Amino acid sequence: MYSVLINAFLSSSPDYDSLFDCLSWPSESWPRTERVEALTAFLEELGPRLANSANSPFTPARRRSIQDNIKSVVFTQCLPLLSRISAEPDEGVRCRESTAAVCRLVSVCVPLCDEPVAGRVALSVLPSLHSEDEAPGSGRLSVEVASEVVAALIPSLSADEKLTLTTLTSVLSCIKTLPDPLVSKITARVLLTLLNCCSGERLESILRLVLNDVCSWHCTDRTPVVTERALLCFTALSDHLLKPHSLSASSSTPSRESDPRLFLQFWRMIQDGLIHRDNVSRKRALYLLKRCVALSEEEGLDYPLSPSSEDETLFKWAANKSTLLREFWEDYALVMETLEENQIHVVRPVLNRIDTLIQTTVNDTEGQGVFHPSWLLCVYQRMFHSENKSLMKEGVCHLLELQVLQQPAFALALSQFIVGPFMDVLSETSLFQRSAGQSVGDCPELGAKLQAFMATFFCSLPSEHRGCVLLQLIQQLGSKHWCAVPLLFISQALSKLPASPLLEIEGLIALREVLRCTMITHQVLLRGAAQCFLLNSALCLTEVSAVTLADVFGFLMHFRADESLCRGSQVWNKLCAWLSDNEGNFKPRIVNDSAAAAPKKETVRAYVRDEIYTYLQVPASTGQNERLPDSREADKWARAVLLSVDMEKNRLGSDIGNTLESLVSPLLDTLNRVSTNIYLPLRKSDKSLQLMLRLVQLGRITGDSLMVAMEKVIYKVADPIQEFILRRLCGELQELFDIERAEMYLSVLKQLVVLYNSTPQYHNKLQQNDFPKLIKHSLKVLQEPSQQAPSVANQVVRAVAMASLATVCGLMDEEVSDMRPETISVLKALNDYFYSSLSSSTQNQSSLGNLNKHLLKPQTVEYSSDLGSQGPLLQDWGRIAANFMRDQWICLSFLIKALGIVEVSRGPETLKAAVSCSVEALALLPSDLVLPVLTFMETALPQLLLDEEALCVEAVTLSWELVQGLSTNAHDFWLSLKGFISMAFHRKLLELTHNGQALTLMVTLKKITTELIDLSQTKSGVFGVLVQHCCQTWLPTHRSSSTMVDPVFYSVFSHINILTEACVYGPVFRRDQRLIQDVQTYVEQLGEECAANVIVTSGNRDDQLPRTCVLAFLSHLDSSDLHHEKLIEELVMALLKKDNNISKSKVRYYSNSLQHRVKNRVWQTLLLLLPKLKADFVSTFLNHVFEAGFCSNQSSVKYLIEWMMILILFHYPQHMDSFWDCFSKDHEKTKTSICTFLSVLVHFSVIIPNIKDKAGQLRKALDIVLQWCFNHNFSVRLYALLALKKVWSLAEKWTTADVGLGGLSTVVKACLNQAEAMQSTGNAKKNWIRIQEHFFFSEFHPIRDYSVETIFYTFPSLSELADDEWIPPWKFQKLTCFSESPSFPLRNPAPDLSQLQPGDWIQQDKSEQDKEERWAEVQKKITPWRLGIQDQEPELQLVPPQRAARLGKLHGALLVVASLIDKPTNLGGLCRTCEIFGASALVLDSLRHVTDKHFQSLSVSSELWLPLLEVKPVELTDFLQSKKTEGYCIVGVEQTANSHSLQDYKFPEKTLLLLGNEREGIPANLLQMLDVCVEIPQQGVIRSLNVHVSAALLIWEYTRQHFTSASAEVN
Repeated sequence: MYSVLINAFLSSSPDYDSLFDCLSWPSESWPRTERVEALTAFLEELGPRLANSANSPFTPARRRSIQDNIKSVVFTQCLPLLSRISAEPDEGVRCRESTAAVCRLVSVCVPLCDEPVAGRVALSVLPSLHSEDEAPGSGRLSVEVASEVVAALIPSLSADEKLTLTTLTSVLSCIKTLPDPLVSKITARVLLTLLNCCSGERLESILRLVLNDVCSWHCTDRTPVVTERALLCFTALSDHLLKPHSLSASSSTPSRESDPRLFLQFWRMIQDGLIHRDNVSRKRALYLLKRCVALSEEEGLDYPLSPSSEDETLFKWAANKSTLLREFWEDYALVMETLEENQIHVVRPVLNRIDTLIQTTVNDTEGQGVFHPSWLLCVYQRMFHSENKSLMKEGVCHLLELQVLQQPAFALALSQFIVGPFMDVLSETSLFQRSAGQSVGDCPELGAKLQAFMATFFCSLPSEHRGCVLLQLIQQLGSKHWCAVPLLFISQALSKLPASPLLEIEGLIALREVLRCTMITHQVLLRGAAQCFLLNSALCLTEVSAVTLADVFGFLMHFRADESLCRGSQVWNKLCAWLSDNEGNFKPRIVNDSAAAAPKKETVRAYVRDEIYTYLQVPASTGQNERLPDSREADKWARAVLLSVDMEKNRLGSDIGNTLESLVSPLLDTLNRVSTNIYLPLRKSDKSLQLMLRLVQLGRITGDSLMVAMEKVIYKVADPIQEFILRRLCGELQELFDIERAEMYLSVLKQLVVLYNSTPQYHNKLQQNDFPKLIKHSLKVLQEPSQQAPSVANQVVRAVAMASLATVCGLMDEEVSDMRPETISVLKALNDYFYSSLSSSTQNQSSLGNLNKHLLKPQTVEYSSDLGSQGPLLQDWGRIAANFMRDQWICLSFLIKALGIVEVSRGPETLKAAVSCSVEALALLPSDLVLPVLTFMETALPQLLLDEEALCVEAVTLSWELVQGLSTNAHDFWLSLKGFISMAFHRKLLELTHNGQALTLMVTLKKITTELIDLSQTKSGVFGVLVQHCCQTWLPTHRSSSTMVDPVFYSVFSHINILTEACVYGPVFRRDQRLIQDVQTYVEQLGEECAANVIVTSGNRDDQLPRTCVLAFLSHLDSSDLHHEKLIEELVMALLKKDNNISKSKVRYYSNSLQHRVKNRVWQTLLLLLPKLKADFVSTFLNHVFEAGFCSNQSSVKYLIEWMMILILFHYPQHMDSFWDCFSKDHEKTKTSICTFLSVLVHFSVIIPNIKDKAGQLRKALDIVLQWCFNHNFSVRLYALLALKKVWSLAEKWTTADVGLGGLSTVVKACLNQAEAMQSTGNAKKNWIRIQEHFFFSEFHPIRDYSVETIFYTFPSLSELADDEWIPPWKFQKLTCFSESPSFPLRNPAPDLSQLQPGDWIQQDKSEQDKEERWAEVQKKITPWRLGIQDQEPELQLVPPQRAARLGKLHGALLVVASLIDKPTNLGGLCRTCEIFGASALVLDSLRHVTDKHFQSLSVSSELWLPLLEVKPVELTDFLQSKKTEGYCIVGVEQTANSHSLQDYKFPEKTLLLLGNEREGIPANLLQMLDVCVEIPQQGVIRSLNVHVSAALLIWEYTRQHFTSASAEVN
């Protein structure tokens, strides 16, 4: 109609200038869209009149005038308006509609002007495509607007090859530089439009240019960002790049210069996309792959056509293998698509397809090789990148079990993948969790598979490649920080490789880097174990002829003696054997610099002797003090000496003493002269003492022949060493460097004292002469008055003096050295020194006596010439001063135990002052140095508590705060914790607090106990230290029924909460914490095979230690002792209260939850204490037991409660009436709890022997059981039937006809026969068999099986409790305080229970179907471009909504496109939803759907009232482009990196909603057409909604927004 009106108007020869003026608008204004559209319609009708020159109504001048007006519209109206639109901050609906209208006007105007106009406009707009960072304005357009303008101009530019090339170059540049959302817009609007306007050779040249440019870009910058954009570009162009090529006239093969399949970089890009982190990029890559496969099959030609110049070909197609190839790639696509689900139960069924792919690839490599193995690696890498750890582990395990790796070619092809991505994924600690069915201490499934895999893989590699691949793998280990668990199992796998010379010096360097860089923060035991495995690997895999002995001993430096390489361990012995076997085969060292000199082979012994001589060669002394040499060199050569001697020791006829002396002869010579040669360089004496010290420390094995020889050697030089050290300590050490030197001297002195223990003459000399002399000198130094400006020499002498005193006191405290009269006298003088001025200074306790004396920082050091070298030590003066104060408290803690306070007359005041100083020391000292202070307080506080409770409370509180602060410092925490507990819970303190004389301290201790238990929830082993100490303290010393009170034991009543918490202790750790503990247990069970178990003393930090300790303590209690009886009864009531609190809580507890475990532990303890309970008390708490039976309990708890009832009724049958009363109680909420009491009746045969009225009780039992046999609940009936069967068998055995059961006999037998008949079919029969075979009703005997083993190990294992709840008997057995008795047996005498398998009769039938059969039908994804859709008319128009119009119904502007949906039910429901909410139309792939009965069943005639449009999937690209031109915003439901949340997105009025396929979603080639991706917020596990549900949510949100805005406008 508009066309007719305009034609009629133009036929009347109007005034065109006035008409232009009327339709145009001022350049500064923003016209309405209707005005722009009117001008567009006018020019569209005017165009044919201007073009038809023959019949044109216009004169040439008039035509030029009109063209000038049209040109003016473009430059003075359209471009300024577009610039103004670009300047708007938000791209709203108005901007989008105006842009579409103006661009359409430009596309109409440009063809009507002369040729240069299109080029001028294009050249003015193209720069705006690169101006994202610049603000629009002054004629510059935004990228969005500029892209629309260029898209409108392209049809007019296509004839100009130069302009086309300029536009293409500009677009390709934009793809590389613009942000992601703009890249998608540029690609879809400009690049795709450009290709659509070209054809033939022109199109081919453009495609070649695009291919070369993008592939070159990806080749030079192969990053995820480049891959993502390249895939976006190629997916958008897929319809042009991947279409059948036409045959040329001169050739039978098509021209393929623009075929991406021939580009190696294209396939690398596809593979990079398949493993990309972005799901949209993965989708695009798979889409392109499937398109390539489909095109290759359709063409039926071989690819590549000729041998490629490239090194490799990733994709091949052979026409004679078309079926095989199609099946391979279909399976491949299915696997990759399924891996997107990220849910293991969805993915696992298709894993068998991976095996098919692998087998196809392997079979093919033997032939033409059309399947490249790298495609399989993409599958594995995709699994490795999964968010689901279970899927990641499934992928790793699948790769580890690959049998094809036994083929050398395949193993070599996968080698770089193994070294790279596979090693990366192995760094994930959670992969090494125990699998189902594995016990604590078992090697994790992945660890065991990794060992087998490594051995298979390296054996399968071609021999010439093994060393290189192994080196790369080890270098990968050292390239980043690894967690302890993965590194441990990888190291173990390497150690299990078959012995083979693969590693040269580079391999040892790589292993050294692993040791040096990756194991700094690991747990000590795991770190030590990994070191052992790595050393074993080096011994098995090193090529000895390629490494020198210097390389070997340099490598061994990095193994710590206190963690792995300890003398006497298996790995040490193995190292000795390896050195001995390869002696003479190592790479010779160059003796001199002469190139012609022949290398000299030498023995290990000769090499070490020469190196010792070289080590002790030092330059002449310069007269200046020097820093102490690096001790690592001494450690290296001490270890070398010991290895050499142990090698000789293993040879027959060797003399250990002579060997040792020959090796250390240079050392002995130096030490002999150390005290007499005044010209001996200080550095030489230092190095010799360091070497001797490390020899003694590293070689220490009691009774060892080498140590005996070592002692003899040292005795020869002991006197000069001792004289030298004492001389140096007594005044010669005056420089900062000498503080380190003094520490070394004192360490040597300690070792000499230890050595002298077996030699009385040396011991006496040291004790009688040297110690008193050293103490006197040190005391004299300390008593000298302090200087106002202390010098370096003065303060260093004081520090050395205090360190010497601390060493002597420490040796005496450890009883390494005896206290002689000569020593006692000087120690008294030292004691007097510390306490000398305490009495006179009691008013000022901050500076009492000589306690807490500070070491002042030297003031004159700045004038020292050696400041530069000593600067670092001066900077660390705070640590030196702290050590000085710590040394004071080492002395004080020894003196207070050995000598006490100096004067009894003023003892309390002095003691108070000393404790005040100790509190001050806690505040002054670093947390890791407070242990001596705690040791002092342990002795002092009990003596002061009654007089100064507040001070004692302050000391305990501050000490606890310091210990808490050390919780992250594993090195110092445990010693400090033990010291604190020994102090705060000292037996004397516990005794005094219980007597009511120190209530404040008792409250403090209870608070600390609570905090300590809280700390133990995150730090395993903390509570065990407290429980061990307390149980040892409270352990009964006598078993007497007398009224004599043990005051220490009686204090347990004040801290019964410790016992209660210990009985139920056992935190449920996080999976990562549990994993570390499981792996540590596994390492411990390796025993001496792993040297770390012999060396590392980690202490007993088992979570079960508190329980085993407290149960061992309870085993010592004697119920005949009144105090013991009282304790047992209080503990029982406390435990019952805990159980009751859990039962009454409204929180439902699940199997193996913390609540379940606590209840289980409560009843285990009660069951163990039952024999110790008196009859009167049993009567008191019996009702609590019955009440617990009525609660809802997990099966393990239920069995324990039932067992408790049986034992009570067995020992105390007088309570049978109370038991019968339980059957008459009304418990509506727990109807099935009556099964607990019926279970007791199943074991009535155990109870009845102790009952007097057997017949009466049997009648009572039968009466009750018969009632429950007819209960409506199946489980109750089943339990009752079993009880009836058991009780009736007793009745037949124990009663006679004259008792009165004869009449009942017929009824019972009839009931049993009828019940048995009812149970003869289906699940009822299975359950009837299972309940009779269940361990609690078959093998278990409540009296015979009563033991610690049954309660704590067998029952938990049979009740499906987590295995960390099982306490094996050996854990009790290894406790020295455990007391076994006939009433408290440790092990079960009968093995019947332990041989059973866990299981519960109520479990559901488990499917026995094979995994392959259950998942045989696997859904495949659709391929939209292969649906065989017939061509349609290009002009698509909406069906007029005539029926709806008659009813006066209005439609919105929402257009819903469902062409990708293929299920009629979804389409029918969608049609109904669209009609209800007033969508403008619904687009389907075929209108035939409306006749489908499934469609109609959900649409309920809504198709009659809703406009429907038919658009085939292949036509969606053109359809969406046309709707973009009309101003529609294309919205898709898809999760991408730039998705908008539905709750935050504002829908434009003109919205086109594109819905994806049910399985595939929106195809990759349409994703870049979207303007916006909207995702629906989710909180569940399932990743996607049904497509109809998703669409309904978006349609409603659109309707809600626009309905709300429309209502607001009306109001």
